[in-house]
Amino acid sequence: MAEKEEGVKLIGSWASPFSRRVEMALKLKGVPYDYLDENYLVVKSPLLLELNPIYKKVPVLVHNGNVLLESHLILEYIDQTWTNNPILPENPYDRAMARFWAKFVDEQVNS
Repeated sequence: MAEKEEGVKLIGSWASPFSRRVEMALKLKGVPYDYLDENYLVVKSPLLLELNPIYKKVPVLVHNGNVLLESHLILEYIDQTWTNNPILPENPYDRAMARFWAKFVDEQVNS
């Protein structure tokens, strides 16, 4: 059984496609969450620096006190924690191909 949705917070930015993808996943799964908009390109908040001291970027997901970083890892966590409306295909090959294309898109966005 999936964990309760208590304590779900997303630190993101309206301009970040990586934050947007996490928001879409939470909405697809029907997970209520608190959203904290971060203007991390101008000034990084103390909360962002505390929760993501290595990369100092969004998105950051906090669930029941656990901090998750990096959008792909956050998406996998969301998909495994709330099993309704799967994000990734069940078939291992199809799931691998979905990850391949997601990585490809990320590389295009970052170049």
